[in-house]
Amino acid sequence: MDGRLYFHDDNSGKSKQIIFSVKAGGVSVPQIRDLVGVLDREKAEMGAFICFEEPTKPMLREAAEAGLYTSSDRSTYPRLQILTIQQILDGKQPAYPVHRADATFKKAPRAKTEKENLTLPWDGAT
Repeated sequence: MDGRLYFHDDNSGKSKQIIFSVKAGGVSVPQIRDLVGVLDREKAEMGAFICFEEPTKPMLREAAEAGLYTSSDRSTYPRLQILTIQQILDGKQPAYPVHRADATFKKAPRAKTEKENLTLPWDGAT
């Protein structure tokens, strides 16, 4: 287990997780099985296996056998996704549900106009 990404796909406030495993050398089906075991042990919703080499057909089949994750809006995502470093460099990311509340920005407060910032000596005087 090399990393985690937490996400929310509903209004419950409960964090869900994607577990990442990164492998640099030769990759094989047992490593995919190991990651599925980690997902089960950690009760993670999804996993991402990141490698330098293209995955073999048996690896892709093993990942597909891990099943699907169904989000609260009934969208489905592969429970275990395999990505190569080249795919990541090309901009591909693991597919997962993103709830609108997960936005990492807030609406900025309305800026005061120059007139609102101006204090006059008679403001507030009766």
